[in-house]
Amino acid sequence: MALRQLKPTSPGTRFRRAPEYPELSKGTKPLKSLTKGKKRISGRNHKGRITIRHRGGGHKRLYRDIDFRRNKDGIPAKVHSIEYDPNRTAHIALLHYADGEKRYILAPRGLRVGATLMSGPEAEPRLGNALPLRSIPLGTPICCIEMKPQKGAQIARSAGAEATLMAKEGKYAHVRLPSNEVRLIHMDCKAVVGQIGNVDHMNISFGKAGRRRWLGRRPHTRGVAMNPVDHPMGGGEGKASGGRHPCTPWGKPTKGAKTRHTKRTGKYIVRGRNAGRRRR
Repeated sequence: MALRQLKPTSPGTRFRRAPEYPELSKGTKPLKSLTKGKKRISGRNHKGRITIRHRGGGHKRLYRDIDFRRNKDGIPAKVHSIEYDPNRTAHIALLHYADGEKRYILAPRGLRVGATLMSGPEAEPRLGNALPLRSIPLGTPICCIEMKPQKGAQIARSAGAEATLMAKEGKYAHVRLPSNEVRLIHMDCKAVVGQIGNVDHMNISFGKAGRRRWLGRRPHTRGVAMNPVDHPMGGGEGKASGGRHPCTPWGKPTKGAKTRHTKRTGKYIVRGRNAGRRRR
């Protein structure tokens, strides 16, 4: 993917960098049998209460059913098209299997229409093939990694994400994740060879607030810009920073709280994601 700078014919295009997708198949529509309606909940839970603020609106979407398991072992599949998916940062590829079934997968970088893919222990470690970690050579870039056998891919699924197979020891493999964390993953877990495509997604500049609204993101007002009646961090003479730890409008501390259950996952972490980083 390449980015092009638009001519500043309007304030919305002055700083906008628009992506170009030459790898996408032109004139294709999502396969109806693999799509379903997606209800917009606007950050609300099952009780209708807002649990995630600043969400709502946005364009209507169809959800594409993605095959994260890649469990059709030994059956070759041909890449029919590479398509845009509004629900994720990565592009998706439509596979036509030899037995007539069709499935969507996340498209690795460099995958082309007409390529033949395979999955299973007997598959070759080539781009787009899904193999158990025990069948992948060391040093190979991988993506769409399972955390438990046959559960489906959970790691390295966003645009440009890739991990590296570092070592194999006993029943577990050492995998370096995109966060530089080295983690133990069972050798029977599957992974896809290659890097997720749409690498330049992180460099896109939206140019105007309206494009964020199309994605369902509503305006966000800083707490320090409010009055004390509206936010605990509001008020003060001049530009006050709040004078207290960051918190929500209801006084609950935020920013910096740990969210990982290290008692359950700590035994699988060989090296933490912050190991070896210099503190500024």
